Amino acid sequence: MIMEERQTLKFSLVDWITLARPPFHTVGALPFILGAVLAHRTGNVFHLEVFLYGLAAVILIMLSTYQLGEFFDQREDRISRAVSPSRFAGGSGVMPTGRVAAAVPLWSGIASFVMAGLIGLILQFHYRTGPYTLFIGAVGALAGFFYSTRPVRIVERGLGEILIGFCYGWLPVAAAFYLQTGYLHEVIHWIAVPIGFSIFNVILLNEFPDYEADRATGKRNLLVRVGRDTGRVIYATIAILSWPAVLLSVQAGVPVKVLYPYLLVFLLSLTLVVMAARRLDRDRRLLEGMCGLNIGVNLGTTACYIFAYL
Repeated sequence: MIMEERQTLKFSLVDWITLARPPFHTVGALPFILGAVLAHRTGNVFHLEVFLYGLAAVILIMLSTYQLGEFFDQREDRISRAVSPSRFAGGSGVMPTGRVAAAVPLWSGIASFVMAGLIGLILQFHYRTGPYTLFIGAVGALAGFFYSTRPVRIVERGLGEILIGFCYGWLPVAAAFYLQTGYLHEVIHWIAVPIGFSIFNVILLNEFPDYEADRATGKRNLLVRVGRDTGRVIYATIAILSWPAVLLSVQAGVPVKVLYPYLLVFLLSLTLVVMAARRLDRDRRLLEGMCGLNIGVNLGTTACYIFAYL
């Protein structure tokens, strides 16, 4: 009996960690690290405790977003897992199994949201990181909280992809820099463009495996609204625009050495554009590989900027 209880606890813990989707936290954590590196290199300032508290808040906001998505997307995730299973779409895959109570991701999401808010209060009033600390944090926290949460449910408004581009592109870089320095450097805006474009494309391409499930449940995200053919055009256009955006960021003051590693990211992005143009996403296995490589483009773009400033 005791062994069974321990086994149940073990599986519950594993399921909860899977629900948290740790690998997907990198797309928000890495831009935040970039912002802190940028603050150190341009302003010669770095407060370790502020950085750690800020990073914890970013992770909690992402955790809240993912957990609430697991709760409110159960119907479409169940269909997606049955029709077109993918590691990059259809949620974590835990909720359709029934091993975790439906209330777990709901309350985990709410608790994470509250804890992120408490950290915001500590940063603004204890560490005195600046008068806009809570405002910047609230933008990201509220966007994440209501991304899937009914009745607002931004994901169904056709604007969710743009919001993600902002919240995982400009916002974490700007937030980390502001927490360290108390102001915003203009180069942040140029850096955020290619990063925002790349994460926009991550969300868009990840909607392809979910397409049938989202249509069946009335989840009118961007891809459902425009269709797969137009979605491929949008994907290719955004990817192509991201390439000169990196060059423009160099003109705005980013060290030119960002271009050395970015050449590899560019070639990877170009390959994905060609694959999308050839409609290779119709093959489920190839689509899953494309989704994985697409995340590599996003993380690689951010990593190139970190490299440039180290």
